[in-house]
Amino acid sequence: MAPAYRSCFFILTLSLTFMVPSWAQYHTKSKKAIKYFEKSGELLRSRNYSDAVTYLEMAIDKDPNFAEAHLRLGTNYLSLGDYANARGYLESAVALIPNDPKTVGAYLALADIYYREGSYQRSLGLIDKLKSFNPPPRIAQQVLKLEEGARFALDQINNPLPFDPKPLPDNINEFDLQYFPVLTADQKTMIFTRRRSRDPQFDEDMVISTREEDGNWTTPESISDNINTKFNEGTCTISANGRTIIFTSCSGRTSMGSCDLYISYKLGDEWTEPENMGTKINSRSWESQPSLSADGKILYFVSDRSGGFGKRDIWMSQWIAGSWSKAVNLGATINTAEEEVSPFIHVNGQTLYFSSQGFTGMGGYDIFFSEMKNGKWSAPKNLGYPINTADDQVSLFITADGETGYYSYEQKGQNSYRSLLYEFSVPEAIQVSNKSNYISGKVLDVQTRQPLKAQVELFDINADSLKSVVASDSLTGEYMQILTEGSEYALYVSRPGYLFESLRFDYQESRDRDPINIDIFLKPIKSGIAATMNNIFFEVDKYDLKEKSRTELNKTVRLLESNPSLRIEISGHTDNSGSDTHNQQLSLNRARAVYQYLVDHGIDPKRLKYKGYGSSVPVAANDTEENRQLNRRIEFRVL
Repeated sequence: MAPAYRSCFFILTLSLTFMVPSWAQYHTKSKKAIKYFEKSGELLRSRNYSDAVTYLEMAIDKDPNFAEAHLRLGTNYLSLGDYANARGYLESAVALIPNDPKTVGAYLALADIYYREGSYQRSLGLIDKLKSFNPPPRIAQQVLKLEEGARFALDQINNPLPFDPKPLPDNINEFDLQYFPVLTADQKTMIFTRRRSRDPQFDEDMVISTREEDGNWTTPESISDNINTKFNEGTCTISANGRTIIFTSCSGRTSMGSCDLYISYKLGDEWTEPENMGTKINSRSWESQPSLSADGKILYFVSDRSGGFGKRDIWMSQWIAGSWSKAVNLGATINTAEEEVSPFIHVNGQTLYFSSQGFTGMGGYDIFFSEMKNGKWSAPKNLGYPINTADDQVSLFITADGETGYYSYEQKGQNSYRSLLYEFSVPEAIQVSNKSNYISGKVLDVQTRQPLKAQVELFDINADSLKSVVASDSLTGEYMQILTEGSEYALYVSRPGYLFESLRFDYQESRDRDPINIDIFLKPIKSGIAATMNNIFFEVDKYDLKEKSRTELNKTVRLLESNPSLRIEISGHTDNSGSDTHNQQLSLNRARAVYQYLVDHGIDPKRLKYKGYGSSVPVAANDTEENRQLNRRIEFRVL
């Protein structure tokens, strides 16, 4: 599921061009060495690399100071991806002929190797040497990019972030390999990919663990027999409420060609049979590493299909009018000519984390983040040291409150390696600018207390815009919505045959907030049933409707349109501040303002009544400001 991460040296082509000698003058007088060297050239041209290596080693054995043989052998190992051997022979070549222009490619390759292994000062030393050769423009450009990276890395090391990662408990890290962890918004469920390296099939499966009351994680178990098979499944994403999962499968299922993305839904405690996400998202190329927005409406993923900017790019699809849109490339702000992988969209919907080789970093893959501002992604920022190091960092998950991160880290041994899951406190300097929390609970019938499947809508009432729609579970009634800083929200829960319920949450200011748990009881539409309109607003002691009341007023219009026989009384209520006469008139005027809005928007006035009750029907004692606010309200009652 994950790509085979490796150091992809940008100088491979350059090194082959500038480091394979094609000159007649050699730095050796051994005819035998020259004969073996020239034979290696014939073998390389016929792509017989292994025999070419043998002849080059024979040449060096005849003359250990044969610089050109060291240079060619280092180049050969570099092209084969054997960087350890490449490094040794290239170092020997530049040591033998340090000032010969033939070594430009060798210096460039070594500077890149040192940079990618974290030897930044050594890299800069070779970069200075490279500059003395006055290299041609295309090499000079790569030299400047390499210098920028090395200097950036040193600056990050000199200004480290506080970072103290802890491995998750042994019962979580029980497998040889575990990676790509994701959590639900309430941080009570974790899903990750596990693989046993001793398994001859290298089978990947998704496992799930839940956090118990004492904070401990349960032993991971297979997420579902409907999802895991004898083939590979992994690198998943889960919606904030934990009821939609998208994952990667590369064989054993109906596919478009290569690795594809599949979707499954949770009903009660069971996952549905996964479905291929179709040609709008999948292609004949490789698709993997999905990340789903909190509301399940935007999917980010990685593909190596044509039409991108580099080798692997990040793509996006949106859920519009009941189907996924044709995937589009996320654009040149995020994607480069190199590889971008492992996207993760924070539940705030505004902060995208991803791993890239293409931006200035510590070497290899680094984690970056970008924020959506005015409909555009900002220039990606490196998360900094020591979150990023010279090693590859290829995945990250940040919790809704922005305070905790999870990632996997490879521990490489001489003959084996393990990948463990870690948890860390996110340094304040790089925490998300708009933190999130959530409201959750159950939707129930007020009379029977039975769970209901209902529509749960979240609106930004200052903009009168719908932010998210989810459905409560049909079997359990459970729901969850994400509340992100920076907005004032109205939550509406509705179902045919019932009055809608509304709640209000003011998240305009940034401050610490706890999760909210509220069970919502829907009332069947019948005579005498009343509901409070919690998102109707007036100025103090006035009856002019505020603009942000439009969301709830329009919701009421739609309720009346959907139920043509429904007749209601709109009632105004106040607290006990002021005289009875004043309060009664104020409440009447406010009820009339709501009545007039409904009439102006097409509701037959014969279906409506309005009345002011002043402070005569309180719902709480008028002894605190909070209680007095509860008493200042608009209700509608079924006639």
